[in-house]
Amino acid sequence: MITQTNPDLDRLSVGELAATLPGATAVFRKFKVNFCCRGDIRLADAARQRGLKASELEEALRALEGSDAPPSLSMGTNELIDHILSRFHEVHRRELTELVALARKVEAVHANHPQAPHGLADLLQQMRGELEVHMKKEELILFPAMRRGAGASLDAPIAQMRHDHNDHGEHLRRLEALTNDFTPPGEACRSWQALYTGTAKLSEDLMEHVHLENYVLFPRFQEIPTP
Repeated sequence: MITQTNPDLDRLSVGELAATLPGATAVFRKFKVNFCCRGDIRLADAARQRGLKASELEEALRALEGSDAPPSLSMGTNELIDHILSRFHEVHRRELTELVALARKVEAVHANHPQAPHGLADLLQQMRGELEVHMKKEELILFPAMRRGAGASLDAPIAQMRHDHNDHGEHLRRLEALTNDFTPPGEACRSWQALYTGTAKLSEDLMEHVHLENYVLFPRFQEIPTP
């Protein structure tokens, strides 16, 4: 448990805190701290990158003391994989298809608007393609091997998945830039509002997805890289 005298806040990386401290992911979202693709840094460094005082993050995290452990930590490997497949893989496939079509509509209808998200549909299409390849590699190769209990032989494929995750992180940063941090203009139509609501959800889901694999699932077969 984290207390005022416990060194865990200084010792653990942002990603490890998100994986082990209940409620930490909500805190990191509030302060816009990347806890998935760039989660292998210390809390002080994460605060510095966001122009925050480390004490602000520490105070918010210490207020979580006593909460229940994240359910994912108690899941067996098979249950965790099943959760990832149903909660993230299936959802990404369904929602990205809808978002690409919606983005093309908004870009066409509002082509002359100064805040129109030009290029968003192409970015979402690229994300859909790259995510599909990534998820297929997990579904056909990595996850079955994990279910069989393979060990050190998974170092290379896990390293590749981590590399793919870094690319996903770059896409998320571009999503934020193209959508003004998912904030439509005041006069935006309902389609535009729905598009930004959907892309914001996609961003949150993908962060959770990547974090769950990087800091909960993969460490069962490979150690987390040391910050």
